Amino acid sequence: MYNQIAANKRKTWVLIILFSVVIVGLGWLFGVQTGDASSGIVLATIIATTMSLFSYFGGDKLALATSGAKEVSKEQAPELWRIVENLSITNGMPMPRVYVIQDAAPNAFATGRNPKHASIAVTTGLLQTMERNELEGVLAHELSHVKNYDILVMTIVIVLVGVVTLLADWLLRSSIFGNRGNDREHNQATVVLFVIGLVLSILSPLFAELIKLAVSRQREYLADASGALLTRYPEGLASALEKIASYGGKMKKANHATAHLFIANPFGASVKSLFSTHPPVEKRIQRLRSMGV
Repeated sequence: MYNQIAANKRKTWVLIILFSVVIVGLGWLFGVQTGDASSGIVLATIIATTMSLFSYFGGDKLALATSGAKEVSKEQAPELWRIVENLSITNGMPMPRVYVIQDAAPNAFATGRNPKHASIAVTTGLLQTMERNELEGVLAHELSHVKNYDILVMTIVIVLVGVVTLLADWLLRSSIFGNRGNDREHNQATVVLFVIGLVLSILSPLFAELIKLAVSRQREYLADASGALLTRYPEGLASALEKIASYGGKMKKANHATAHLFIANPFGASVKSLFSTHPPVEKRIQRLRSMGV
């Protein structure tokens, strides 16, 4: 179990380092093209960081609002509240705010920039279909996202995606509209750089998006392992994932901007592709059932 958690953390940071390598490469090539890479990199970073900070500090409220989540009290949902409270105490973290989404699709998500500013939301479908130990497994998974600071990690990744995308766009523009010399050697160098810039401008954003999704999938594995460690019962979450996968339908308010927050793809567990925000449910279940606690 502990080895699985450590491996997932390592994979996440390896992917983030790959991001940095892409940015350095684009910055260097942009500098070759314009002779002043620093100002472009700084501007790209400022824009991407500003957008991500807005998402970081206000994204939780937006995610809750767009999903139709309504906050509930202990009196309104006593069993759900008690489970969250007990798991929070066991996990050594403050009690998050609890929300319920009126939706038949069994699903859940957690949001918040840190354990002191966290919220956890579950659908009515989840509450109706899960046994207590299955519900505990799902809630432990979501609380682990908060404890592992996954929102912070994904914000860093989003910043890097923004920088890569802007640099790639500027690189293409500078390749097309950059200075043109009259000598043959200069023109040949311009053509070579144009081709490189064109390829990178097309592939870099795609590569960045794939890394972002890979980080998201690794954080799901990490939350699975951490949640199983919290409950000491991996089968609870494994059984819950089986039920979620068997439902198959999508949520009424499924949104691509918040899809990565949910425990399962809100567009349906059957959605499988290179661009999926979640690892295959079957693989997650297999990993859970192979874990020793």
